[in-house]
Amino acid sequence: TDKKTYLHNQRIGLVLFKNEKLDKEFAYWFLRTRHYQKSMVNSSTGSTVSHTSPNRIKEYSFNLPSLPEQKAIAKVLTAFDDKIEILQAQNKTLETMAQNIFKEWFGKYQQESTSPNGWRIFSLSELVDVINGYSYKGVDLVEVSNEALVTLKSFDRNGGFQTRGFKPFKGSPKTQHEVKIGDLVVAHTDLTQDAEVLGNPAFIFDNGGFEKMYITMDLVKVISKNENIGSSFLYYLMKDRYFKGHCVGYSNGTTVLHLSKKAIPEYQLYLPENFDLIKKFTKIANDTTNKISLNKGAIKSLTKTRDTLLPKLMSGQVRVNNIKQTA
Repeated sequence: TDKKTYLHNQRIGLVLFKNEKLDKEFAYWFLRTRHYQKSMVNSSTGSTVSHTSPNRIKEYSFNLPSLPEQKAIAKVLTAFDDKIEILQAQNKTLETMAQNIFKEWFGKYQQESTSPNGWRIFSLSELVDVINGYSYKGVDLVEVSNEALVTLKSFDRNGGFQTRGFKPFKGSPKTQHEVKIGDLVVAHTDLTQDAEVLGNPAFIFDNGGFEKMYITMDLVKVISKNENIGSSFLYYLMKDRYFKGHCVGYSNGTTVLHLSKKAIPEYQLYLPENFDLIKKFTKIANDTTNKISLNKGAIKSLTKTRDTLLPKLMSGQVRVNNIKQTA
């Protein structure tokens, strides 16, 4: 959200601030506090679409610090956001760079009738094993557990992995269904008719605090058969648009799209029989993946610190002059 355009909800409701004693940057952060948002949700009306009203917003009361302190609070919180945005942009640049190298070294030959000398057509069945996910039951889902299911919601539509898709559970999965940080998984189901997620690869970058993780039947785990072909190479191979098109062609379903079990094994592409170029790219991709992983860890830490500080700063429990600004 643009911090200079204060939208109260995602559909409608522009909130304008005219009081010179209220700093707009401070107001932006104040509207993000759980206490304020919970208050608006609890007072909302509507059965299909919940909404609040200008009067409810006006009636919300809170303690307002001095203008200089408001500006100082906003500056601290914005510093965290700025650092997070820098790291997110860096991750996007790193991934784009690696993807461009893959396209230049391997991708441009995939739709041609000929390839360089020493190259041949490989099927992914020669290079990888595909492990299906665990078919769980509703009774397996629980409120609290040290084990979690990695679900389709773990795939961000814009690419990447997110821990909000985890579901605590107690079931009876097999060892083969378990995944760990660094494992490569692919979406085998898609709830969107535009196939935004179907066939997308993702690395598991975080365990969400769970001791063990298992993939559901909506995902598959992809494991390399060859020590010269790392997961990072496979990730960028599956990020290529030709692989995506292949998966769409192997999908079926009306409301929910399902990927055929044959889709990944039967994908074919030109690769050099001598794996030296693949090993070279894998080194680049591994370095990129490791840096992205470190950045994601830093983003998680910064986000947690920011979200912990936000209510304390707004309530006066923590004052700005007592904070060491590390963001």
